[in-house]
Amino acid sequence: MTVLTTERLVVREWTADPADLARIFDIYSRPEVTRWLAAPGLPLADPAQAADRLATWRQRHAGHGGRYGTWAIEVRDTGVVAGTVLLKPLPGRDEGVPTEDIEVGWHLHPDSQGRGFATEAARAVVARELAAGTREVYAVVAPGNEASMAVARRLGMTHVGRRTDWYGGEEVETFVLTGPVDAA
Repeated sequence: MTVLTTERLVVREWTADPADLARIFDIYSRPEVTRWLAAPGLPLADPAQAADRLATWRQRHAGHGGRYGTWAIEVRDTGVVAGTVLLKPLPGRDEGVPTEDIEVGWHLHPDSQGRGFATEAARAVVARELAAGTREVYAVVAPGNEASMAVARRLGMTHVGRRTDWYGGEEVETFVLTGPVDAA
């Protein structure tokens, strides 16, 4: 299912299709990608784990009616999945309890980095979320991940320093984009 489209991209649900599962494994088994993600079970070590990762994403977003998700970024011209863009409530210091703070994030395969795909996909999902009335969207980045910090800046996000409000108190570089104030 397509979530949205941009000039070059289709942001869509990841599927259980073998090609999608293979790409999930290819992305999330790579230390150069997963080193920046403090997610349990990464890097993936067995292709069968891709289906488990997909099931986790589906379960996480099941109650959100399509507003939030962990979605595939597909390049329109080639059909290649460049990576993932996500939009979701940030987990708090108690990681089992989501906060009201909304996070945008991206994880790209190394063969798709440096082409503006993360910025383009993230810009589109953030615009959609701000149009839905969310006041602020955050990007949280592992210290040292200069490439992701550059994407956040290209999105027009403001760096507000390191914070420990989310992900069990993990220290993260925090960026925020504030939407327009409702004139009503």
